Amino acid sequence: MEVMNNKNTVNKTFTLGKLGCGGCAKSVENILKEKQGVVKASADFETSSVVIEYNPDIISPEEMRVAVQDGGYDMYI
Repeated sequence: MEVMNNKNTVNKTFTLGKLGCGGCAKSVENILKEKQGVVKASADFETSSVVIEYNPDIISPEEMRVAVQDGGYDMYI
């Protein structure tokens, strides 16, 4: 589900793959937080998902997926 905020950002939940532990979820968060346009990222190992607040004018879900895959994990868009 995609929710548009009043500050030109979107909150969206994505499914993750290849998470082996809570540390992996933290790694995904850190990968995403380093990307310009990502405001917040909160990954959950138990649900294999990540909620990302991002500015779609700056970064796309595809660009975030590639960053996560470069880190060794999967993010499904």
